[in-house]
Amino acid sequence: MIYIGSCLCGDVSFEVKGEIENLYLCHCKYCQKDTGSAYASNLFSTKAKLIWQTGENKVKTYQLPSTQHVKSFCSNCGSAVPSMQMNNELVVVPAGCLNQDIAIKPTAHIYKSSEAVWAKNLDKVKSYEQLPE
Repeated sequence: MIYIGSCLCGDVSFEVKGEIENLYLCHCKYCQKDTGSAYASNLFSTKAKLIWQTGENKVKTYQLPSTQHVKSFCSNCGSAVPSMQMNNELVVVPAGCLNQDIAIKPTAHIYKSSEAVWAKNLDKVKSYEQLPE
């Protein structure tokens, strides 16, 4: 399988070739901080290969000291982009940076004990197809 993605401004683009093993929805406080949201949605693979198409020189990576938390992002627009982790043995791809729909369903919610209080029972919140007027 080949997955194609990019950042918001398009300066960084990439391919991920191979099998994606897991899609985790991480509720840890670190992921809440670096996404500004309730959780991060990341694809994980020890088998796939990350190939930068454009803009690899614009990718910045931040490792939170004394943790395994890593975030890579476009230095121009700030969008999350893939990273190589665990001594380059693990490809981590933010699901939202892919340019295509994926058939992979979430494997699990992780760090649920850190779930944001405001994010509980979201299925009961009113929904709109676009910005409400």
